[in-house]
Amino acid sequence: MPLKPTTAMVLAAGFGLRMRPITNTIPKPLVQVAGKTLLDHVLDKLAGAGVQKAVVNVHYLPDQIIRHVSQRQRPRIVISDERNEILGTGGGVVKALPQLGSSPFFHMNADTMWIDGVRSNLTRLAEAFDPARMDMLMLMAPTATSIGYDGRGDYTMSAAGTLHKRNEKQIAPFVYAGAAIVSPQLFASAPQGEFGLARLFDAAEEAGRLFGVRLEGTWMHVGTPDAIGEAERAVLESAA
Repeated sequence: MPLKPTTAMVLAAGFGLRMRPITNTIPKPLVQVAGKTLLDHVLDKLAGAGVQKAVVNVHYLPDQIIRHVSQRQRPRIVISDERNEILGTGGGVVKALPQLGSSPFFHMNADTMWIDGVRSNLTRLAEAFDPARMDMLMLMAPTATSIGYDGRGDYTMSAAGTLHKRNEKQIAPFVYAGAAIVSPQLFASAPQGEFGLARLFDAAEEAGRLFGVRLEGTWMHVGTPDAIGEAERAVLESAA
């Protein structure tokens, strides 16, 4: 039986620049879509997948996020306070590692959002994760069916699930959906201070230890104010 992660890292420290002017006064994780904040959409999915503790990092307008999660019971929230430093997506996880423990953990962007298919995509990730072969298992959304995404994709994926980053001129069929399971050993050689996680994604790919699972359902890229309405319509239609 696969061991389901019971801890999660939720990246909530970003400035949300593309979501301005909304994020002039509230942090992006607290932007509401269909009556619920983006952060609560993520935390509810984690709770549904059996996660007991979520480490949430904060930097921009941190007190609003700390206040918002203070009453939450499931999962239990631990704040990783970065208000006095800029650590980037990678450095933020390194700072939180002592809270995350020695077992693989869920790694989530606080602003990722999707509608599950028949089964929970986080449960599917947990069932597919094999620490003997993988340092990271990413949830990959098909670009063709994603809402609000108009980019060129991130990765191609083999039948065995190995991921290969697209080159500059290529168009790839999958985009990283902002959810993954990560082994702490991925950070064994990580630098101190500010750095981006993409560096570790690339290292895992070079080692043949970066894998993906195709998202079942619909992923929504809620990157700008204009994208909120489209995402809300999709959520309401799925609940109808």
